[in-house]
Amino acid sequence: MTASAMPPVSVPSMHVPLLDLKPQYQALKSELDAVVLEVCASQGFILGPHVKALEAEVAAYSGCAQGIGMSSGTDALLAALMALDIGPGDAVITTPYTFFATAGTIARVGARPVFVDIDPATYNLSVPALEAWLRKHGRQGPDGTTVRAIMPVHLYGQMVPMDGVMALAREYDLAVIEDAAQAIGAADAKGRRACSIGDIGCLSFFPTKNLGAFGDAGMCVTNSPELAQKLAMIRVHGMEPKYFHALIGGNFRFDELQAAVLRIKLKHLDAWTRGRQENACYYFDAFERARLRSTVTLPAALPGVRHIYNQFVIRAPDRDGLKAYLASAGVGSEIYYPLPLHLQACFAYLGDGEGAFPEAERAARETLALPIFPELTREQLDHVVGTMASFYRAG
Repeated sequence: MTASAMPPVSVPSMHVPLLDLKPQYQALKSELDAVVLEVCASQGFILGPHVKALEAEVAAYSGCAQGIGMSSGTDALLAALMALDIGPGDAVITTPYTFFATAGTIARVGARPVFVDIDPATYNLSVPALEAWLRKHGRQGPDGTTVRAIMPVHLYGQMVPMDGVMALAREYDLAVIEDAAQAIGAADAKGRRACSIGDIGCLSFFPTKNLGAFGDAGMCVTNSPELAQKLAMIRVHGMEPKYFHALIGGNFRFDELQAAVLRIKLKHLDAWTRGRQENACYYFDAFERARLRSTVTLPAALPGVRHIYNQFVIRAPDRDGLKAYLASAGVGSEIYYPLPLHLQACFAYLGDGEGAFPEAERAARETLALPIFPELTREQLDHVVGTMASFYRAG
């Protein structure tokens, strides 16, 4: 549908942002303000008691033995690769349909990203595609590199089927780094939490995540004492003890202020997740009532899993026209992600041109994220679906 052919919209009677963090803050304001002042009064801002406590709490929540706070989710991925000694001459298999940091960190350590296509239903890395690649190539990566690891991404709040990933990792002697930046608390049908299955799990606490800080923050979690110790050294320039460096690390230290904020928020995370899940269920019913289920493809949850709905992502005909129409009606939406990683200019050297990963490319053309945060009202959700119904009826 062209812009000129779009159905008319009057001044929006209701605004539905993609995400609004203000209600969350207002509900916790007294606690959050108090703990921020407490940290300010202590004048201890880096790797303090709140960091240590949060590391233990997030590790337990994720079903892991230890947590190592990092300065961001990106730095968590970078530190994980460094802890596994992945660098020049190595390759890491991952998905082309994800946020840039996944492949960007692989390239930053000097390794080569190797992409395999996605499952069109869940948008996660396709285990059959991963198996097909490994059966064909083994550990022999492109340009003489050696595949050392797999980096599955638990996208939009739902886990990759990890049994298949881990079976292949064991067969080919590969490490596994779980990118769970969008999936804290997600679980598979066996009840295992994201990050608890691979060698290292990586979390992001960017403010827009289900569990968001007041700025950048992240964490690695692991069940390996050796990797935990190495990660703790890597985040402080490889230093242990002070001013003695057994290895080269970086400055990935975790802020005490962010840890203090996240400890308060973590207590509410399960309730917020239930709110997102309830909103998702309401959407499913509302799309059915609006007779849009044959037009719009709604998110697919694998049987028995715990989907935390970090995003509620649909496939929609005339996606770009719909996005513009929603905006004109006061509804926020977002395209995750408009250009797959293999088609980004910075990865042209990998040689994966258009058509290399058709499902990732199709998802980039067709998908749209709708508001799903837990404080949404039923009226707001109805406005989203009603606006979409008006768009498609006019088309």
